[in-house]
Amino acid sequence: MSATSQKFRGAQALYEALKTNSILTTLAFSGNSIGEIGAQALSGALKINPTLITLYLDDNSIGENGAQALSDALKTNLNLTTLDLESNSIGDAGAQALSEALKINSTLITLDLTENSIGVNGAQALSEALKINSTLTDLRLGNNSIEDNGAQALSEALKTNSTLTTLNFSDNSIGDDGVQALSEALKINSTLATLVLEENSIGDDGAQALSEALKINSTLTALNLAGNSIGDDGAQALSEALKINTTLATLILKNNSIGYNGAQSLSEALKINSTLKTLNLTGNSIGDDGAQALSEALKIISTLASLVLEDNSIGYDGTQALSDALKTNLNLTTLDLESNSIGDAGAQALSDALKINFTLTDLNLARGSIGDTGARALSEALKINSTLTDLCLGNNSIEENGAQAVYDALKTNSTLTTLNFSGNSIGDDGVQALSETLKINSTLATLVLKENSIGDDGAQALSEALIINSTLITLDLTDNSIGVNGAQALSEALKINSTLAKLVLEYNLIGCNGTQVLSEALKTNSTLTTLDLESNSIGEKGAQALSEALKINSTLATLILEDNSIGYDGTQALSEALKTNSTLTDLYLGNNSIEENGTQALSEALKTISTLTTLDFNGKSIGENGAQTLSEALRTNSTLTTVTLTGNSIGDIGAQALSEALKINSTLTTLMLWDNSIEESGAQALSEALKTNLTLTTLNLSANLIGENGAQALSEALKINTSLINLNVAGGWIGDNGAQALSEALKINTSLTNLYLGTNNIADNGAQGLFEALKINSTLTMLDLRSNSIGDNGAQVLSEALKSNSTLTLLELWLNKIGDNGAQALAEALKTNSTLTSLDLHRNSIGDNGAQALSEALKTNSGLTTLNLRENPIWLKGLLAFCEVPMTNSTLTALDLRDNSISNKVAEALSEAIKAKLALTILDLGYNAVGDEGAQALSESLKTNSSLTILYLWSNSIGDNGAQALSEALKINSTLTTLALENNSIGDAGAQALSEALKTNSSLKILDLQNNLIGDDGLLSLSEALKTNSTLTTFYLWSNLIGDYGAQALSEALKTNSTLSILDLQCNLIGDDGAKALCEALKLNSTLTTLDLESNSIGGDGARSLSEAIEINSTLTSLNLRTNSIGSNGIYMLSKALKTNTTLTTLYLRSASIGSYEAQVLREALETNLTVTMFDLQSYSIGENGAQVLSEALETYMTLTTLYLWRKLGVNSDASSDISDSRR
Repeated sequence: MSATSQKFRGAQALYEALKTNSILTTLAFSGNSIGEIGAQALSGALKINPTLITLYLDDNSIGENGAQALSDALKTNLNLTTLDLESNSIGDAGAQALSEALKINSTLITLDLTENSIGVNGAQALSEALKINSTLTDLRLGNNSIEDNGAQALSEALKTNSTLTTLNFSDNSIGDDGVQALSEALKINSTLATLVLEENSIGDDGAQALSEALKINSTLTALNLAGNSIGDDGAQALSEALKINTTLATLILKNNSIGYNGAQSLSEALKINSTLKTLNLTGNSIGDDGAQALSEALKIISTLASLVLEDNSIGYDGTQALSDALKTNLNLTTLDLESNSIGDAGAQALSDALKINFTLTDLNLARGSIGDTGARALSEALKINSTLTDLCLGNNSIEENGAQAVYDALKTNSTLTTLNFSGNSIGDDGVQALSETLKINSTLATLVLKENSIGDDGAQALSEALIINSTLITLDLTDNSIGVNGAQALSEALKINSTLAKLVLEYNLIGCNGTQVLSEALKTNSTLTTLDLESNSIGEKGAQALSEALKINSTLATLILEDNSIGYDGTQALSEALKTNSTLTDLYLGNNSIEENGTQALSEALKTISTLTTLDFNGKSIGENGAQTLSEALRTNSTLTTVTLTGNSIGDIGAQALSEALKINSTLTTLMLWDNSIEESGAQALSEALKTNLTLTTLNLSANLIGENGAQALSEALKINTSLINLNVAGGWIGDNGAQALSEALKINTSLTNLYLGTNNIADNGAQGLFEALKINSTLTMLDLRSNSIGDNGAQVLSEALKSNSTLTLLELWLNKIGDNGAQALAEALKTNSTLTSLDLHRNSIGDNGAQALSEALKTNSGLTTLNLRENPIWLKGLLAFCEVPMTNSTLTALDLRDNSISNKVAEALSEAIKAKLALTILDLGYNAVGDEGAQALSESLKTNSSLTILYLWSNSIGDNGAQALSEALKINSTLTTLALENNSIGDAGAQALSEALKTNSSLKILDLQNNLIGDDGLLSLSEALKTNSTLTTFYLWSNLIGDYGAQALSEALKTNSTLSILDLQCNLIGDDGAKALCEALKLNSTLTTLDLESNSIGGDGARSLSEAIEINSTLTSLNLRTNSIGSNGIYMLSKALKTNTTLTTLYLRSASIGSYEAQVLREALETNLTVTMFDLQSYSIGENGAQVLSEALETYMTLTTLYLWRKLGVNSDASSDISDSRR
């Protein structure tokens, strides 16, 4: 019996029962793929059932016929008040049927039709019903391609309707015209309380229309305008309305283009308004001045309870102003300042406010550049404050001392329930202090400690706390250094703890032994529902242990095992467990070594299990046989929604097998088939399946050579299919004919939103066809055409389309032979288009004329946030034109001008623009000719700029003078997090200047000085800075003439530095003495995870020292010793260290003279080491014996996932075969 038949029979039986049941009031049948037949059966029951009030049928593929059947039931049913039909592909015909029912029905109150492709016709039909219906209060129409015409029809209905209180209109491309129509209705309507207009391409004109309506309307309480293109003018108009309006309580303006002037206007309105309780301005650019203006309002207003200012370029001045306001404000309960540059001084100011304020409950200070000083200040406030429940301090620069202060405060604090401390550097000592607090604290429920350099000692301390603690529900320890001992300790805690429901341990060092002890805990634990062990090298034995636990455990619902070196044996064990387990719904197995046999085992399990929804087979080499086996399972399985088969070589035969399953399966929504050797016949088979399949929303066929015939087949399917949203055929070589075929489909299709067509040999003709379709299509939001040949002619046709298209937001056109004419055409479109947010034109042939045209367009454009013009032949005139853009444009946040002949003159002009208050956060000027003068100009702008976070200046002929100027800026700037100065001419004087800046700067996290002339003296200065700097995490010093003396200086810094995690010293002059010095630091350092010493002069003695260090060090995960001269003794010592080291996962020993003896030594190490996953042993002399020795090790060592052995191995085919067989 097919899966569909089974589902129908189950549904039929249930519906027969409903006909006589007189007790049931709520039925939730979401995500069951009952289809139109099931809906028809249910319709019959609804005509008779006397009690059912609430019915959830979202995501059931009922289609228009199912909707029509339910509509018939609604005409006679007298009880149902709530009907949820979200994501059911009912189309305009289904909406029309429901409209007829609504004209008669007198009980339905809530109707959810989100994501159903009802279009303009469906909206018009519903509008007619709303003019008559007198009971419906809540109507949800999000993501339905309704557009301005549909909005106008609904607006007419709202003028007379007297019952609707909530209307969700999000993501419908209604634009300014549509919102103007709605505004006219709001002037008359007297019942609507909530209006959601998120992501609708609304600009200042639309905001002004809404403003006029709000001055008159007296019922609307919530207005959501997030993700539109409202600027200062629109904000000013809304502010005028707020001065008069007396009902609006919630206003969401997230991700618009509001700057200081808009914030100033809103502030003036808030001083007068007496009803607004929530204001969300996330992702705008109000800056310090805007924050200060709002603060003045907070001192006066008495109603606002929630203020969200995330990512708004607010620094100390703005934070100080807000803090002063909090001292007197008595109503604000939520303040979100994430991703602003608060700093220690700002934290101190907030702390002073918290000691006095007794209303704030939620405070978000993540990514605020707060260090120990700021944390200590906040801790003092926590000892006194009695209202704060949720505090987020993630991704700051808080170390042990700051953490200790916060934990001491928690011992007495009795209100905080959530603490996010991720991305700091508290280490084991910090977490031990926290654990002592957890033994006492009785309120904390959620604790996030991601990326905190926590090892086994820290895990053991937490475990002791968990045995006693009875309130913690969620514990996140992602990306730390917890090994077997730490897992053992946590396991003991899980056997006793009775509250923890979610434990996240991904990216630790738990291995198979640690997994085994955790599995024992799962056999008795009865509270844990989610366990995440991604990237922990658990191997076959770990998977087998978990399988035994799953046979007994009855609570775990989600198990994440991606990237864990699990092969057939582990997969077989898990498959057996799934046959009996009745609770697991999500299983992630991506990036393991499952292959065909493992796939077959899982497929057999899938035929019987009834809970699993997600299966990841990424890169498993299952082949066509595995795909056929999986296909058989999918025919009967009724729970899986997502299957990932990337990189599996299933071929056309495998694709054909899966296609047959798709014709029957009615639950799968996502199918990833990237890089699978599928050609046109496989694509044709999948296309046939899409014609009848009603559930698949995402299909990825990229890197498969489907050709034009495959594209034509998919096109025919898209004309019929109404469920597919995402289609990726990049790298399919479909050509112009294939593109033209797809364009015909786009004219008809009403569901597709994302289309990937990169690297497909599409030229003018194919592009013209696609762009003509864009004039008609009203659903596509993302189009990727990278690496084709659309040229100027194609760009000109595209331009005409963009003038009328109102849905496309992201357009990828790089490497497409577009010149000035094409750029000029696109510029004309940008002057009127208000929906496109991202445009990538890099590696085309755009010159000065094209650049000038684009610059002019950006002065008036209010939607574009990202523009990439990298590697175009733009010269002085074009670049100078771009320098004027930031002064008037308030939306552009990312500008890429890499490799465009930028001189110091252009840099000076650009600097003047950067000084202005602007939205730009990322600026890429790499591979230009900025020079010292340009760097000096840029540095002046950085002293006042408060928005830029990333600045790329690599390959720009910047010398010591330029570096000195930039250093002066870094002493003042508090927002820049990444500075790339690679491949310049900075010497020791420049390095010394940078070091002085690093001593005081509190925001920079990544500094790239590769390929300069720093030398030992320069590094000595930088090392002194590292002793006190507490923010830098990544430092690139590749190719800088650094020798032993410099390495020794750096070593002294590493002994005390507690933030640096990545250090790149490759291609320098470091010998054994320098290596020995670095090793002494490694014995003490607890934060460094990656050390790159490739291409230095390290010999056997240096390798010996490194071996001693990694025997002690517990944080280093990657060590690169390629192209050194460590010799046999060095290999021996490193192998010995690997036997005890439990953290190192990646070791590069390329060109290290590894022969058969060294291979034997490494084999012995591999047999005991449980963490190394990547080994690079490329050399000249392993030989047959060495290859055979390694093969024997691989037969038992299942943690290793990557082994490099090429470059004149000196082995014959038999020895190579030995290695291959062992790896399998």
